[in-house]
Amino acid sequence: MMMANMFPRFVVVLCVVVAARAVRHEFEIVTHLNRLNKPSMKSIKSPDGDIIDCVHISQQAAFEHPSLKNHKIQMRPSYHPEGNNFESMKVSSQNHQTITQLWHSNGKCEKGTIPIRRTKKEDILRASSIKKYGKKSSLHTVAQPNSVDLDLINQSGHQHAIAYVEGEFYGVKATMNVWDPQIQQSNEFSLSQIWLLGGSFASDLNSIEAGWQVSPDLYGDNNTRFFTYWTSDAYQATGCYNLLCSGFVQINNEIALGASISPISKYHGSQYDISVLIWKDPEQGNWWMQFGKGNVLGYWPGSLFSYLSESASMIQWGGEVVNSASDGQHTTTQMGSGHFPEEGFGKSSYFRNVQIVDGSNSLRAPKDIDTFTEQPNCYDVQTGKNDGWGSYIYYGGPGRNANCP
Repeated sequence: MMMANMFPRFVVVLCVVVAARAVRHEFEIVTHLNRLNKPSMKSIKSPDGDIIDCVHISQQAAFEHPSLKNHKIQMRPSYHPEGNNFESMKVSSQNHQTITQLWHSNGKCEKGTIPIRRTKKEDILRASSIKKYGKKSSLHTVAQPNSVDLDLINQSGHQHAIAYVEGEFYGVKATMNVWDPQIQQSNEFSLSQIWLLGGSFASDLNSIEAGWQVSPDLYGDNNTRFFTYWTSDAYQATGCYNLLCSGFVQINNEIALGASISPISKYHGSQYDISVLIWKDPEQGNWWMQFGKGNVLGYWPGSLFSYLSESASMIQWGGEVVNSASDGQHTTTQMGSGHFPEEGFGKSSYFRNVQIVDGSNSLRAPKDIDTFTEQPNCYDVQTGKNDGWGSYIYYGGPGRNANCP
């Protein structure tokens, strides 16, 4: 009889505990949204459903980082490896780009503000936890050319097709064409990017990354989006995508990190590409990023990093996908255009005019480019040189096929 009376009480207590946890979780989500979504001076509805908030430059999340509490915004780099005159060069360029962002069709952010893609509750709920929202999952997300362990590759699910150089570098530049690779399932992604790396492939890896990606889990759709990433501890506690944590300082009012880009290259059709330049300011020690011609977006303060506070020791260009192999077969998620490098221009994805910034702070073609891919029958990479493109890289593939079951 006593046991029978206790059971309803147990159920009531259990329900109260569950309800309390739900309330606490909801509170944590709202708190995190308030941390990410700063008060805006204006909001713009993008055709793809995004909301772009125009936030005053001084209100961005960057300054919540412990090392940036009293940081004074650097509005222009003191040095540019292309030799641009920064007295005449505008932070917000008037140059017309062949590629734009979808939200531009419905408005623009005024000078003194920066465009930030608004985070929605649904975005956070798709993540495995609030803490992991906007973060890459593990060190396996970066290619390790000198330590290939096939068992580790199969466990991590991340696959790459990259070209790389090793040495001492102070920047990197490349132009990459933009595609909309097909993703088999929402917990997978496909990206094409530049990696600028320092340190060892262990708990102390420093990385600065930029390119384009299709990531249903992160964004809630299959749009191709311009993105950045950084970490100073091998993707453990520091860093994030775009502006989803403190760190990157944006000064540009035209380009929203994480926003959709358009138009997209077509197989056997028009090719659209974006140029990305990342370089270290030798005076301030900050790592600057430029998108296209003259669109200086902002910088990663040197204080965020250990190894990259000096220089980068490896640069990588190429693609990465997640292969979850959920049905025991290789994923059909595409890398790049979804076609192999040998198909060439108009069909394969590329990086052209690949350059590095050397110790004299000059742009030059890289020497001794190597390539790496875990499974060349699934995704592959080739390099070459010619007069028009300088050093170039073709990469990508379809994933599962007759030779990649």
